[in-house]
Amino acid sequence: MKLEVKNLTKYYKDTLGIKDVSFGIKNGEVFGFIGPNGAGKSTTIRSIMNLIDKSGVVLIDGKEFKKDDINLMKKISYLPSEINLYDDLTVREMLDYNEEFYPNCHSLRKKLVNRFRLDENKNIEDLSLGNLKKLGIVITFMKDAEIIILDEPTSGLDPIMQDEFYKLILEEKEKGKTILYSSHILSEVSKICDRIGVIKDGSIILIDKISKLSENNLNIISIVSKDKSKIIDKLNAEIIEEKDDYFRFKTKIQSDKLIKELSLFTIDKITIEEATLEDIVMEYYK
Repeated sequence: MKLEVKNLTKYYKDTLGIKDVSFGIKNGEVFGFIGPNGAGKSTTIRSIMNLIDKSGVVLIDGKEFKKDDINLMKKISYLPSEINLYDDLTVREMLDYNEEFYPNCHSLRKKLVNRFRLDENKNIEDLSLGNLKKLGIVITFMKDAEIIILDEPTSGLDPIMQDEFYKLILEEKEKGKTILYSSHILSEVSKICDRIGVIKDGSIILIDKISKLSENNLNIISIVSKDKSKIIDKLNAEIIEEKDDYFRFKTKIQSDKLIKELSLFTIDKITIEEATLEDIVMEYYK
């Protein structure tokens, strides 16, 4: 199912939450929604889920998704960034309760419980942050929904469970699921997402394919040279780090041109690295 978000805007009294947020996600796509804490990611997701009032529309396969549309709600599964459940229940009781809403999900539930090593006998109030997040993941994915919305889904998970979660996402993608993946961790987004949308101060500032961003000409250069100050002046270099004769900087100068420029100076050591996704995206936050 295709998810479309058009001109979502939310103010908290006089304070802007998000403004004119628009994007679309198609079947079999993982769309990374990127931004630092406070940028508007969770407000956007809560607006999509009709958990808060907002202006703008959310469309599922061209039909507007409204609060009272039970049929469309059945098509969506949502994992919030903070998991709040009934503390007086056990994990098993919580999952049994959710099974009443999702017919024929028992087999999938059991597979997910085993996969994420979840102890059904524990009380929810006694769960660690990581185990509470694993319970949230099981509840979200046992629904087997066509659209999956995830808000900071790996927070609290240990590295082994994070890797298992990434595998699960890619499996769901192969099934044709439509996935919105909100995170502030760029390294995980680069592993699993097809495209990303970057939000800053409540507005979308970039939407592009991961592969396209990777073609960005930004490089990170490390140099040791007694001509450090002359090189910095010549290239108008944006310094990342420097100490004594060593300095590290960003540049979009083509490599062949850069080498010609540097040939005019005495260089003791040089390293040229392709910028990471994090380096590239951070360029948009200046």
